[in-house]
Order: sequence, then structure tokens, then C-alpha cells
Amino acid sequence: MLTQPRLCKSAARASLPPPEPVEAGSGDPPLTHVTLVWRGGVQEDWLRFGKPVAERILDRRTRIESYAPGQVFALVRWASNDYGTVGSTLTVAQAAGFGEPFTTLPQVDPGAQILLSVRSWPKVRQVFALIDAIEDVGIDPCDVAPDHWHHVHNRLAGGMQVRSYSPARHRDWLRRRKLQS
Repeated sequence: MLTQPRLCKSAARASLPPPEPVEAGSGDPPLTHVTLVWRGGVQEDWLRFGKPVAERILDRRTRIESYAPGQVFALVRWASNDYGTVGSTLTVAQAAGFGEPFTTLPQVDPGAQILLSVRSWPKVRQVFALIDAIEDVGIDPCDVAPDHWHHVHNRLAGGMQVRSYSPARHRDWLRRRKLQS
């Protein structure tokens, strides 16, 4: 049974159409567009977290959210049929910039760097609990170190215990990111 998801706590969004594809050297960064479809009880896509820079509503059931290079978001996809759930996935991804490598993903145009990917509702729920724990200590999941999402992915794939993401580790990540920029 699908439980009601916690909605992302994102900043105010502009309801703008996604821009046309950007040519190299034009000055504007290319955006990553995520198409979300909501057909209650059949196909339900939502963002667990993310801070889109633009949103375009196509109709009552479909919207497109756009992310600038480097932004991190978590896409949840759930589908069912007459016999129950047929698919549950959660992908934590980072929008790629022009010329950066990326992986193609369903509903993500052109694609993104995958930081974490799980399939099956029990694993998705487990990642939800990890995200909730990060939020409970006052850290925005969008700002978590990408290495932590890789760690979570690898530990879950190996059936091992995941280490928690502490405020001290987050401070270290912020310092490292500041030095790299």
C-alpha cells in the first residue's frame, strides 16, 4: 500500500516554460527537465526533495520541473495495475552541466548523474527513512555530500548497514566544497 509521501520543502518556483536547448558558449547553463505524471493509483511520480529553478504545468496530471547544473533531486516513481504495485523506484540524481557526463533516465531530459538508485517499495521506504533522519537534524537533503548518496546506494546494494549523515560530516563537506570552488 502506498503511503502519502512527504512533499519536498523547496523554495518558491517560477511557473515558466523550460527554455529551448542551449548551444555551447551561449552563456546560459543547460537545464535538466524532470517530467512528473500523477494518475492516481496507476502512475504516481513525485520529487522527495529538490529545489527546481522553474516549473511548467502542462495539464492537471503532468508538470515539468527544471534544475540547474549541480542541483540534486530525488525522483520517486511508483506504478500499479489491477494486481497491486508493479514498480517502485527512487533515484537521487544531480543535474549535469554542459559537456559533463550523464546517464539517461526515464522522464529526465536529457539525463543526470545518478548518485543513488533503489528499486522495490521496501528499499524506497528505507531511503525515505534515511532522508527523514537527515531532515530531522536540520540538513537539507539537497545539500548532502554526493559521496554520502553513493555510500547509501552501495551499502543497500550489499545488504549492509548504512552510516548516518551527521552534522559534523555535513560541515566537513561544506568546507571541502568551498575549497573546491
